[in-house]
Amino acid sequence: MGNLHMGNTRSVHLSVRLPNDVASEAEEAQRTDPDFLSRVIQYGLTRRSIYRRLREEESRGPEPISGDSVTGFVQP
Repeated sequence: MGNLHMGNTRSVHLSVRLPNDVASEAEEAQRTDPDFLSRVIQYGLTRRSIYRRLREEESRGPEPISGDSVTGFVQP
């Protein structure tokens, strides 16, 4: 997935519909700490990406173990 603090970044403009109280909190956070919402979204998307990757691996099942790679003995 890579380092989240890489220099390879770009801006994305989002428009979301939020409940009024949450929207007010988001606007306040944007005024007082402009990087906060960026970090929150980055955190959420990173979690989503990890979850999606784990689900894909889970649906593929465990990787087969070849012969002597684990125990030192060839499996029958």
